[in-house]
Amino acid sequence: MIELDFSEQIAALRATFGDIRSVIDIDRLRADIADLSEQAGVPDLWDDTERAQKVTSALSHRQSELARIESIERRLDDLEILVEMANEGQGDQDSADEATAELKSIQKILGELEVQTLLNGEFDPRPAVITIRAGAGGVDAADFAEMLMRMYLRWAEQHKYPTSVLDVSYAEEAGIKSTTFEVDAPYAFGTLSVEAGTHRLVRMSPFNSAGKRQTSFAAVEVVPLIEQTESVEIPDNDIRVDVFRSSGPGGQSVNTTDSAVRITHLPTGIVVSCQNEKSQIQNRAAAMRVLQSRLLLVQREQEAATKKEFAGNITASWGDQMRSYVLAPYQMVKDLRTDYEVNNPTNVFDGDLDGFIAAGIRWRKQSPKD
Repeated sequence: MIELDFSEQIAALRATFGDIRSVIDIDRLRADIADLSEQAGVPDLWDDTERAQKVTSALSHRQSELARIESIERRLDDLEILVEMANEGQGDQDSADEATAELKSIQKILGELEVQTLLNGEFDPRPAVITIRAGAGGVDAADFAEMLMRMYLRWAEQHKYPTSVLDVSYAEEAGIKSTTFEVDAPYAFGTLSVEAGTHRLVRMSPFNSAGKRQTSFAAVEVVPLIEQTESVEIPDNDIRVDVFRSSGPGGQSVNTTDSAVRITHLPTGIVVSCQNEKSQIQNRAAAMRVLQSRLLLVQREQEAATKKEFAGNITASWGDQMRSYVLAPYQMVKDLRTDYEVNNPTNVFDGDLDGFIAAGIRWRKQSPKD
């Protein structure tokens, strides 16, 4: 009879799972899904296409997250049944092998989820925008940049994360000069932000007729996808409205009534005046439209500044690399911050990045704050 004793491992998994559930807050997640489902069911939802896309995308993300949690809970229950069947003689070696494989699979998934609970930055839950630029190294650097692009797209594909390539600038001989693409998944920014920095490739150059070893660099920038607001809500207590008599040509009604409007936005000090319309109501409406436009512009400038801050100053050259990919004279990929390394670059370039990402997130969490 097969004797499997996974009691300690399963108990540890359940304890870890309980911690994850409390951090993720399942009740809040279900409440969000209920609220978003109600919004998605409104008959005129698609009259505003942009809002509809935001609602349906948010709903899909949260439903996927909840489904993942519920699936793990079921699999833990099923694992205990598999172990019991094997130990009671109702199963065979196949049942034992299946239970062992399932244990390892659940351990891996919970490890990934546990890392996600460390992502508590303001923008960590957002989708990510990744930009890759070829650095020093000529044609090899351009080819390396394209290899990195494929690596991240394959990683996203393996996790079933939707991606959208926004721009690709191809190099003349081979590879790419730069690319920008989105990864639209919950916590994509928090997860991938540890990939930002200078990456270095060492290999026998396929573009060098002498077959010499070549070192090349590429820069990876990761920023959160900041929501582009198309309208600005302005609370009444944020503005002061003054009315005054219009001046200049326009006839008796313009010059003799207090129809002109001046609106001051108190938080920013922006002042907008309008006196072109004949009525105070019309002038106020026109002034509010102008104020909203100006505030929207300010907001966009702030968002651009935030993105620039996240991107940082990455030079893609000697001296500041965060990861090395070595294909010759030996095979290794090593993160220079965490010391995490593997000896199979082929798998890494094919999207096997979870180990590097998890190590990077834990390293960042443990690093002293500036």
